[in-house]
Amino acid sequence: MSDKFQSGFVNIFGAPNAGKSTLLNALLGEQLVITSHKVQTTRHRILGILTEDNYQVVFSDTPGIIEPKYKLHQKMMQQVKSALEDADVAILMHDISEPIEELQKITETLKLEVPVLLLLNKIDTIKDKKQVEQRVNEYRDKFGIEVLPVSAKDKTNIDKVVPFILKYLPEAPPYYPEGNMSDRPVRFFVSELIRQQIYDMYHEEIPYHTAVLVQSFEEKPNINVIKADIVVSRETQKVILIGKGGSLIKELGIRSRKAIEEFLQSKVHLELFVKVRPKWRDNDTYLREYGYNA
Repeated sequence: MSDKFQSGFVNIFGAPNAGKSTLLNALLGEQLVITSHKVQTTRHRILGILTEDNYQVVFSDTPGIIEPKYKLHQKMMQQVKSALEDADVAILMHDISEPIEELQKITETLKLEVPVLLLLNKIDTIKDKKQVEQRVNEYRDKFGIEVLPVSAKDKTNIDKVVPFILKYLPEAPPYYPEGNMSDRPVRFFVSELIRQQIYDMYHEEIPYHTAVLVQSFEEKPNINVIKADIVVSRETQKVILIGKGGSLIKELGIRSRKAIEEFLQSKVHLELFVKVRPKWRDNDTYLREYGYNA
């Protein structure tokens, strides 16, 4: 075995819904970050750590790049900015069916100064292989960087991502102990799993007006007892979230508990409480409380 050990930071950038979170899960072989077909699912910068015998790659899934409308959005974009500052390698992710101009705007915003791999994602949606080839050549000519057509969902060509990274990753000792999958505490992933169910179950503005805060996490001998607040902006949203006779909040609780049990590999008792916090997305105090510290 080689004595050389490589270690470094690889940050994933792109438009909302380009498939960044699906990619990170595919690279790690774990459902670490929540995914949804709805845009702006990722709000935090989440580190995913891949450690092998001779390398450690610290991936960073960043929120999709948007024009901020609320303080929440500003904090999301600050997390993108901080990710720019410590990258050894950047992965740009772009939906192959979206216009090339959209990616151009993003590259102009990012001004990347490190080696870049462009992943043209969702090739599973295009039947004609020649069309995929044409797009790859078009992007390669336009941006002058290495381009790889992938399907993060089907894991097509995902095995070629790490070898590209290793060409540029510096020789360094690991940043995190072996066995660590992320820099985030378990409570964070529990709140994210509840938020994932909200994205799956509710429509229109509800997911975007919702924050989840784990208030208590008690590890008992045979069960984890978890209490979490679901925060919304308006009373009407609370009514929708709870559903007729509490039917929807009950269903949300069942789905969330199953997802958390799978993640923790142990039994869970989950209690959910819905709270109204008007304009929380524009309130610094609330944003700090809900973990948006950037």
